[in-house]
Amino acid sequence: MNSSPQWLSRYRRGQREQVWHELHQWGSTIRHRPELAEEAQSVCDEMALRARQNVEAVVERLTVAGYRFHENDDEQTPVQRPYVPPTAQADAHADWLRDRFGAVPMTMCSWVRLVGDVWLIGTHPEWATSASADPLVIELEGSRHPGGSSIRDHHDEEWSAWQEEQEADEEPGVFVLPVAPDRLHKENTSGGGPYGFVLPDGCVDGLFVGETTTSFVAYLNQVFGSGGFPWPTGSEGEWQVKRALAEGLLPL
Repeated sequence: MNSSPQWLSRYRRGQREQVWHELHQWGSTIRHRPELAEEAQSVCDEMALRARQNVEAVVERLTVAGYRFHENDDEQTPVQRPYVPPTAQADAHADWLRDRFGAVPMTMCSWVRLVGDVWLIGTHPEWATSASADPLVIELEGSRHPGGSSIRDHHDEEWSAWQEEQEADEEPGVFVLPVAPDRLHKENTSGGGPYGFVLPDGCVDGLFVGETTTSFVAYLNQVFGSGGFPWPTGSEGEWQVKRALAEGLLPL
């Protein structure tokens, strides 16, 4: 296999799909080649910086449009900080994730260190059903709730519960690290399990479980291609809002 030491420069020149394809081919074995792993991580970091620009743009556009960011509860409790950049503890949290779950995808760690936590659930003044469109939520550091219970405690509990289930199940399933409510819970109705990352996973770009299971970068490209709201609702005004939100966002 061609080691392709120019992954980052090629990614920046627009050869993104080809670069991701080559990185996927390496699987977890890339971690045994330090020089290639470093180059791969640089691509993931570049992806995360582009994603951060997209998140900031979407949040700003929604705010200017009068969007009401709120919780997915009956009261629609207002959310004051729909986007929280990485805190000073972000690097340490990425290390904790690696230590706790063995191996985590490079793209996931890049998101923790360089993007932060985002919560786009809310209601648009020109699109009443926006909360039904599967708005982007990724909460890996848990920084939106500094005074609440630790997200590490939550992830520890999920991991321990899963391990207990595996001991009693002859056909164990995979562990999904929860980072977002599913599409239905986002609109405050009964749904399935949360969205998240399949772990452990030592690949460059891991599997993300959402409405479908795909790579994390593929999921993000789908989301940003729809301005942060990938699920169609068929509501009046939806497509105009999505086009305006998605305009000029960076492909990953």
